[in-house]
Amino acid sequence: MTTTAPSRIHHKPDDADRELLNALQAGLPLVRRPFEQIGAAIGMPEDEVLRRMQVLRDAAIIRQVSAIFDTRALGYTSTLVAAKYPEDRLFDAAAIVGGHPGVSHNYRRSHAFNLWFTLAVEPDARLSLEDTLEILAERTQADSMRMLPTLKLFKINVQLDMTGAQGNVAKDADPKPAPRRGDGELPTEEDKRFICILQRDLPLERTPFDTWAAEAGVDPDELLAQAQRFVDRSYMRRFAAVLNHRRAGFGANGMAVWKVPEEELEEIGPKMAAFRSVSHCYKRPTYEDWPYSIFTMVHARSMEACEETIEAIAQECGITDPDRRAILYSTYEFKKIRLVYYTPEYRAWEDLALAGAPLPEWRPLAA
Repeated sequence: MTTTAPSRIHHKPDDADRELLNALQAGLPLVRRPFEQIGAAIGMPEDEVLRRMQVLRDAAIIRQVSAIFDTRALGYTSTLVAAKYPEDRLFDAAAIVGGHPGVSHNYRRSHAFNLWFTLAVEPDARLSLEDTLEILAERTQADSMRMLPTLKLFKINVQLDMTGAQGNVAKDADPKPAPRRGDGELPTEEDKRFICILQRDLPLERTPFDTWAAEAGVDPDELLAQAQRFVDRSYMRRFAAVLNHRRAGFGANGMAVWKVPEEELEEIGPKMAAFRSVSHCYKRPTYEDWPYSIFTMVHARSMEACEETIEAIAQECGITDPDRRAILYSTYEFKKIRLVYYTPEYRAWEDLALAGAPLPEWRPLAA
């Protein structure tokens, strides 16, 4: 399996583009003409919103405009994984790892643990997370593979500040509560039908939800009402644009990890999450060869800007000893997609794995 390369143009966003991108990341209103309302909020005609979005999509600055679901709320089990490989085997291993349909993010990072990926498995999977990782570790001959699931979520909110108005060390005035993850009830078959509609890339037209509704044979208002129920139930975080960080100008993708004693986690986690440049903040397990208990993801326009944010976090939280933190930079993107829910590819992968057959691979065209 190889990624398909979209037709790309070179485009440098202007001030109006950047304001539009900030609005699109914050979320589209769940209405029949969402681009009209987005435009009204920033003083831009609907047709101009659509024109600019098409240019930004053609330039691969906008990856996708779709529902952003909470994987665990839908009943999936998921984890971050850190793995070690000799450099001469890393790309082949990454291809096998990326071939799993539940791997949405797969990066090389600047550390002895040099392959980092996210893995999700379906609620009715025959292979658990542990089973799946055991197979991947064996098939890729990993020197080490560590499960790093979320033990506590302090923040998840990927919104790049395209205008630069907030600065590198801006913070929320008051720590926000950790996001709610579902309502405890798993999606019904009818819910799944609507999830499969809403997870697609939204067409750039005046009434895009009408088009989806017509294809699915439902009333547009029914589709939008179901989408709002998913938000109310915390299945869906928002319906929004997802950007290509590097093409949007955010070239530094730094994962700052911290040694924080158990008794300090509840105080320090929210402090770290309050920094607006932090998109993800989690408590994760530690191991003898991995002592870091809190993870903060920082996206910035440069390594210097990234480290300015991380130094501000260190000062705010009193973690000034450099041995208590590390920064892992993303140096190669093997795979980054929106996770696709309820796809038959999961069962097909398990069939191959259980039969001992060769596993599918995912190789980026640049590899």
